[in-house]
Amino acid sequence: MRVTVAGSGYVGLVSSACLADSGNTVVGYDIDKAKVEMLNDGGCPIFEPGLADMLGTNLKAGRLRFTSDLDDALSAKPELVFIAIGTPPMNDGSADLSNIFDFAGQFAEHVKQPTVLATKSTVPVGTGDKIDEIIRSRTQIKIDVVSNPEFLKEGSAVADFLRPDRVVVGAESDEAAQIIRELHLPFVRNNRPILIMGRRASEMTKYASNAFLATRISFINEVANLCDACGVDVNEVRNGMGTDSRIGFQFLYPGAGYGGSCFPKDVRALSYAAHQHNVLPRILDAVHEVNQNQKQILFRKIQDRFAAKVGQMTFAIWGVTFKPGTDDLREAPALILIDQLLDAGAKVKTHDPVGMENLKAIFSDRISYHQGAYEALEGAD
Repeated sequence: MRVTVAGSGYVGLVSSACLADSGNTVVGYDIDKAKVEMLNDGGCPIFEPGLADMLGTNLKAGRLRFTSDLDDALSAKPELVFIAIGTPPMNDGSADLSNIFDFAGQFAEHVKQPTVLATKSTVPVGTGDKIDEIIRSRTQIKIDVVSNPEFLKEGSAVADFLRPDRVVVGAESDEAAQIIRELHLPFVRNNRPILIMGRRASEMTKYASNAFLATRISFINEVANLCDACGVDVNEVRNGMGTDSRIGFQFLYPGAGYGGSCFPKDVRALSYAAHQHNVLPRILDAVHEVNQNQKQILFRKIQDRFAAKVGQMTFAIWGVTFKPGTDDLREAPALILIDQLLDAGAKVKTHDPVGMENLKAIFSDRISYHQGAYEALEGAD
């Protein structure tokens, strides 16, 4: 198929590379001219295992290119256009949809033929309806607006795209749903389902899935805190829980709280949507509150152990991104710990396999950065 992907962030790049690798002709569109130039030159602005090689292979094969010109992006007459534009959180927790709506309006003014417009971005229920309204107000060309949310885990996103647990398609048109289905058939040869549902149900499925996974993390973290207070090893409890087939082990690992680009903002956005519809989201609000508290746990433990000595000590931190296998620092618990240690007067030495450059952009010369894990330990208390 001929495909255009709007947005060359995390989701857009992975989608573009994987779709091109399966034989489609893909054009990536982004308003950031410097990023587009880097991508066409074979660079990759994010770290994700396997992504840079896949981008390079498909650029050389001519199946993939990038442009900052929307007319150019649509010149190949794509049968399908994906929206993979970011939806960052607003101060009130709601998702900022302004860039998506701006693109929808521009797309309607530039499109030349009937097209399926599919939203991969995580968007609140009803966003597809609004996109449909914008497009219908600006063009008479038949455009089918579809929801096709991504379920990619940072650190394994390429593998997740190529071998998904399921593909969710939210469409009001059977014809549009079948186009999305056909595009994804090469990725579900392991008999994983392609679930076709209403557009609003698809939008809700994405939020509900992320919120439930976040709930599991906050739950086991709250149990871990109680175990600490009771003198119980939480890992023994986790094993006792996880072997129950109804519960399982996934996302049941205690730690310093979840971070990243999805769980924090999606839990807040779903809570916001609930309040907007006069539904009290007690569990969602508790999940967020527990997670915010959990990010304070490590420093509290340090204070309990060392008390007033903290300000005269040097701490080494291994791993600063929100999870392994990524250079993403968004909502990373390590950032809070570093700030707390610095505020207490301590010195901080850091090591991360791929996150150091992004960390430098935040802390500059306030901390030290070390390429070797053991090098970061030298002189640390």
